[in-house]
Amino acid sequence: MIKEMTDYFAGEKQESLLFIAAGLIAICVAVWLWTNGHRLRFMAAPLVTIALMQLVVGTTVYLRTESQVQGLITQSQSAPAQFKQDEVSRMQTVMKNFNIYKITEMVLLVLGVCLIGFLQRFDVAAGIGAGLVLQAAFTLALDMFAEARGQDYMVALKGLFT
Repeated sequence: MIKEMTDYFAGEKQESLLFIAAGLIAICVAVWLWTNGHRLRFMAAPLVTIALMQLVVGTTVYLRTESQVQGLITQSQSAPAQFKQDEVSRMQTVMKNFNIYKITEMVLLVLGVCLIGFLQRFDVAAGIGAGLVLQAAFTLALDMFAEARGQDYMVALKGLFT
């Protein structure tokens, strides 16, 4: 079980670095677009808004992961039944949240596509649409990988003591 847990959290930590990198890149692109007066400069709004979220989530996950894993390892060794109960409960919440994230990201993706498709002649709409499409698609893809990792981890957790 320790291997499955450490694999799961290693993936979470690696993905958090992708969130941080994407956030930083998005902010740099937004600054470049805005300062150069590019037609799509209005991409800056969704790029920066979602980038700030990516930076907060990525940094939080990255910084808390090591201590979280150590605490879980200790609990799994000292109170395995309580560990299973607590961790299954926590992961059920995590998995439910992925549904909310995916729906939100898909709505933003569709909104972005609609803005581009129906209002592309307006720079504001085209820029906001392009920013939404880029950020929502990237975040959705990462969350789908995270959800798959979570499902694998849940299977391992539920298989404990059976």
